[in-house]
Parts: sequence; structure tokens; C-alpha cells
Amino acid sequence: MDLSAIQSALQERNIDAWLFYDHHYRDPIGYRILGLPEHMHVTRRWYYVVPAKGEPRKLVHRIEAGHLDPLPGEKLMYSSWQEQHENLKSLVAPYKTIAMQYSPNNSIPYIGLVDAGTVELLRSFGKEIVSSGDLVSRFEATLTPEQIESHLAAGRAIDSITESAFKEIGRRVNNGGTNEYDIQKFILEAYSRENLITDNPPIVGVNANSGNPHYGTSKDGASPIKKGDFVLLDIWAKQNKPNAVFYDITWTGVVGTKPTGRQQEIFNIVRTARDAGFARVQTAMDTGTKIAGWQVDEATRDSIKRAGYEKYFVHRTGHSIGVDIHANGANMDNLETKDEREIIPNTLFSVEPGLYFPEFGVRSEFDVLVRNGKAEVTGRIQKELVLI
Repeated sequence: MDLSAIQSALQERNIDAWLFYDHHYRDPIGYRILGLPEHMHVTRRWYYVVPAKGEPRKLVHRIEAGHLDPLPGEKLMYSSWQEQHENLKSLVAPYKTIAMQYSPNNSIPYIGLVDAGTVELLRSFGKEIVSSGDLVSRFEATLTPEQIESHLAAGRAIDSITESAFKEIGRRVNNGGTNEYDIQKFILEAYSRENLITDNPPIVGVNANSGNPHYGTSKDGASPIKKGDFVLLDIWAKQNKPNAVFYDITWTGVVGTKPTGRQQEIFNIVRTARDAGFARVQTAMDTGTKIAGWQVDEATRDSIKRAGYEKYFVHRTGHSIGVDIHANGANMDNLETKDEREIIPNTLFSVEPGLYFPEFGVRSEFDVLVRNGKAEVTGRIQKELVLI
């Protein structure tokens, strides 16, 4: 736990304290931020309060009295529920505004880990409970220089693999044929050669399957790939080393022929929306203006709405990226949630609008890194449909 950094972050946000609470490992975020063992046997509730100024304090059950011993601060203990309530009230007595892993209306479920009853209990003590969302981003989603370099290195490899995969599709189509699963396997073999790992295999979607945003490419039922087909590749992986960060992109192309007018139209609309989302971030960084994830989604969604295709854009614009492919920073979302978390320095996220139809779908995705007061796309940018 970096106590001074946590206290500085609380002071910057005018929050009196951050209260961590767990029961049966419901809040993995708290364990990571506090530096506690993630597989600790927890059968009773514990509480740990970090004030903006002063010493932290802890409250534990007597039969698990040593659980928070690695952390600094005075220890209170309880056995009965009455004693627990009394000591918890004492623990938070000096503070009015308290951050917890709580999201108003559960708008951001990644953060909403504290049960409603605990929030009610603290409110009965006269406390104002606020979301720790921006604090979690600060300690869970900001990247070190080494992590940023791991992302960039993965990106260089994946950009090359993506180009090779499209060429391999063309080669195989011209030499007897191929299918989605065979190309997925080709990409995974390339991961192995480049010492990359992933949580799930890449998506190779052809024609109608490219119109399914979360299509699962598999051996059983894999569609053949032929001349004239529309192909979507969604590829993500990271270096096989501790604390490496993912790189995540989606490209589309047409096999052996020029795209139809309809395919070109939809690609152009998606590309324009993608670039509008990035421009919104870029402008905010250039002017020193705070920006939240929902505002990026708003920019891409407004662009697609102007083109008359809003109902075909059925997911958020992007997600936080880190050691996990879906990390705990701000998502680019004003559809599934209104993500009011601020986009902060040294964080990474995808921008990936898409339009999906019964016959095909287009998604265009790149990754955006915010650092040194600027926003940058970290890899290659698809500007035209790939002619495979």
C-alpha cells in the first residue's frame, strides 16, 4: 500500500477518507490496492479506513484478528454485531465524506462492490458515501513506463500479425480455401512465436458473423472464407511477462474483390465516428480540460446518429485496458452506463465503434494512451478496408 499516494489523491478530491471493507473476498480491488494477499481466508467482515490526513485504523473480528496486521494503524476488534456497529461508528467518526467501492444506482458495476446494507449502515451514522471510481482508476489503471513499453511492444507484434493474417487469408483462399477457425489458429500460433498470451482467442468473423459483436470463433461450425467475403479480425494479447499490458485492435477487409458500395459506406461511417471519439479526447488534452469516459462515447455516438445509423451501434465505444483486457479505469460509455470517471494521465483505453447488420458488421478499433498532456493512438490506424 502506498499510503502517501492514497492520502494525496484523497486531498486532491476533497474526500475525508477511503473506507475499504470486505467479506468473503467480495472486493478484489481493495486487496490489490492495500497489498493484501488475494487468497486470504476471510469468513468475517473487516474494515480499513485511510484518512486524507493522519493514521489509518482497522476493525477486524477476534477470530481473524491478524488479517490486517501487515497494514499500519490502530486495530479495533469485535465479536458481536452490536460491538461491530459500535466500533465501526467509532472508526469513521472523524470523517464526513467517505469513499467506498460504491457506484450510485450501480451505474458502474465494476466499482459497485459494497453491499447496499453496509452503505445504509454508514449513512445511519450520518456519513456521506461517495464513489471511489476515480480513486480506483488512479491506483488500478495508471500504467508505469515499463507497462507502457510492454503495451507498445505487444502492439508492434500484433500489428504485424494482423497484416500477416489478412495475407494468409488471401493465400489460402487462392490455394484451396480456409475457414474462420483455421485463421484463428494461425493467429494463435503467431502469438506463441512472439511470446504473447491472451485471456481468450481472437475473433475471426465472416459475413453475418462479423455482424455479431461478440461472435465466438470455434472449430465446430466455423464458416468458410471465400472470394467476395467480408472478414472482421478482433485481435488482443500481451507479452508473456509479469504486469504486461494488453494491446487490442479490430480491422475489417474484403476477400479478392473491391468492397460493395454498402460495405464502403458503413466502414466510412464507423471510421468517422472512431476518429471523432479520438478527436474529443485529443482536444480535451490539448486544452487541459477534464474529460470523462461518457463524453467520448457521446462524440462517437453523435457522429453515427448524424449518419442515421444509431440503432445499429449497440455497445459502448471502448473500455479501459491494462494488465487485464478490461481494466478498472474509465470506459468510453454513455450507453450501457454513464461512465463519469475521469480519463487520467497514464491510462489506456480502446475506441471501437461498430455497426452491425444481418449480412455483415464493421468495427474499427485502436488503443488510445493519455500521457504528458497528450492523447496518442498507440499503433497502426485502419484508414481503408483491407483488400485481401
